[in-house]
Amino acid sequence: MSELVTGEAVALELRPARLPSRALAVLLDLAVAVAVYVAVTIALVASTSSLDGAAQTALTIGTFVLVLVGGPIAVETLSHGRSLGKMACGLRVVRDDGGPIRFRHSLVRGLIGVIEILMTFGVIACIASLVSARGRRLGDVFAGTLVVRERVPFSSGGFLPPPPPWLAGRFSGLDLSAVPDDLWLAVRQYLSRAGQLDSRVGWAMAERLAADVSARTGAPVPREVPPPAYLAAVLQERQARETRRAFGGASTGEGAAPVGPTAPTAPVVPVVPVAPASMAPPPVPPGPQPESPSVPPSHDRPEVSRHVPPGGRPGTGFVPPA
Repeated sequence: MSELVTGEAVALELRPARLPSRALAVLLDLAVAVAVYVAVTIALVASTSSLDGAAQTALTIGTFVLVLVGGPIAVETLSHGRSLGKMACGLRVVRDDGGPIRFRHSLVRGLIGVIEILMTFGVIACIASLVSARGRRLGDVFAGTLVVRERVPFSSGGFLPPPPPWLAGRFSGLDLSAVPDDLWLAVRQYLSRAGQLDSRVGWAMAERLAADVSARTGAPVPREVPPPAYLAAVLQERQARETRRAFGGASTGEGAAPVGPTAPTAPVVPVVPVAPASMAPPPVPPGPQPESPSVPPSHDRPEVSRHVPPGGRPGTGFVPPA
């Protein structure tokens, strides 16, 4: 697999590509580049036939540099390590720790590739790839990259457990620039193989790796956070930053707090209006209160006489004076 193996025999989950597949990918890329170069050269010769020899020579050199040198660099940068030949062979260029490459990695690989591939017809690249235990050529060594195989059988050992939800965004302010790639690779190895290790061995590894990472970041590990959860949270924060840089996510600088679920808001308590003291009713003094006059029930009321005297009006009970 790889030359980087921890003391607990945790193997690297990335599978480096070997010389045959890499040579086939380079041949396909060169065939496409040479075809484009010939087509562009013919078009330039036809359109610049009136120029003198010096100008045509300058155009030829410029076309060679742009197509055979700048073209592969641009394609590898924009495709995040996958040229046409690598896509056909199922390969990808990644960093030593497995992360996506950027422009500086493609630039170093392309410039050194001019010497070890184009000028020497690939002899130096083949020798360096055969000597290296991970199949790397000189461009990979100087750029800190590795060509890996993407089409591999699925294995549950490469699964990286996510950190606990309560640690989301907890370490967004850490400075992770001083942590080397080999330490990140060791953290990935531990997290991907943590379920296969003895509990005491795994805990000792987590404590050692957490101490190394905290020493590089300058911030101690919180006491309430277990070392495995700390490593998972820090690695997720680093992957989120690399994803934003490589794939053009949110334009947030390193250390910015990631977008996550907002904190639950407090429930709205209705406010009951209170009347001012001048408008409040007077307090009731203690002691017996006078009883309010009660209306006698209907059966206690004196009934109006229904007798109609002479000269009176019925229903009123009014008797005119004699």
